[in-house]
Amino acid sequence: MGELITIKDLKVHYPIRSGFFNRVTDYVYAVDGVDFVIEKGKTYGLVGESGSGKSTTGKAIVGLEKVTSGQIIYEGHDITKSSTRKSIGYNKEVQMIFQDAMSSLNPKKRVVDIIAEPIRNFERLSDQEEKRKVQEMLDIVGMPNDALYKYPHEFSGGQRQRIGVARAVATNPKLIVADEPVSALDLSVQAQVLNFMKHIQEQFGLSYLFISHDLGVVKHMCDNLAIMHKGRFVEIGSREDIYNNPQHIYTKRLLSAIPKIDVDNREAHKESRRAVEREFQTLQKEYYDNNGRVYDLKQLTASHQAALLHLESEGI
Repeated sequence: MGELITIKDLKVHYPIRSGFFNRVTDYVYAVDGVDFVIEKGKTYGLVGESGSGKSTTGKAIVGLEKVTSGQIIYEGHDITKSSTRKSIGYNKEVQMIFQDAMSSLNPKKRVVDIIAEPIRNFERLSDQEEKRKVQEMLDIVGMPNDALYKYPHEFSGGQRQRIGVARAVATNPKLIVADEPVSALDLSVQAQVLNFMKHIQEQFGLSYLFISHDLGVVKHMCDNLAIMHKGRFVEIGSREDIYNNPQHIYTKRLLSAIPKIDVDNREAHKESRRAVEREFQTLQKEYYDNNGRVYDLKQLTASHQAALLHLESEGI
């Protein structure tokens, strides 16, 4: 299908200032050198716990975080400079869905104005055309006709998130960065929102960068995944690579945290999680250097990479 966006050695470092003169004395390495490619029409998963750097990566791609170094190549253009983003219409073609739908929707505006806002920024439509387009967006995400003139507080969490999806799709983007889009929702509502997102992807040929802490949620959404910890990738692979043949202990830890409904084997599952946790605590040097930094990725197969000290130790 071809590459849509390529991330090369992306770094986002935040300075730590201290002392009487407020000098920079150290840095927080929120994102510390990551590389990946998102193909057209595909979903790329970015998974890690809170503080791993995944949301910072997503915001850097959208342009909400300043990049310290590295490149973000979008259809042949390096868009790390805001002037380049503006000249190629990048802000129209790359949109974001936020975790907290309520805080991302203006409580003083009605839904018709919330969804119309990005349309007004990039298109010149008559009032009737604009209203028709907003109604189309609401129809796509399964919202009723009377939603147009209501305010965000009048909807449930799942409905608000669907409004956020409709707003993101309104500019006909090529890429949507979805940052924990369903983590605040009930399980049944999560499924609804994810199904709408998949339907929209098929209808518009969208690419997604799907950011989550939950490997259980991304399993049915993503073609390829990157597991992130301490600002770096610990493992990259296809869905099959990650779920069927995890190589990094941090990936195994996240997989063991996926809830299982097999009641008969509850104790066996508990012991399996404990064994993974013991392995994570005792084998740190195989996966992290003396400073706690993740090792560089090593190529395992054509689609699979993991940050390992020795390939031999993993039986590759």
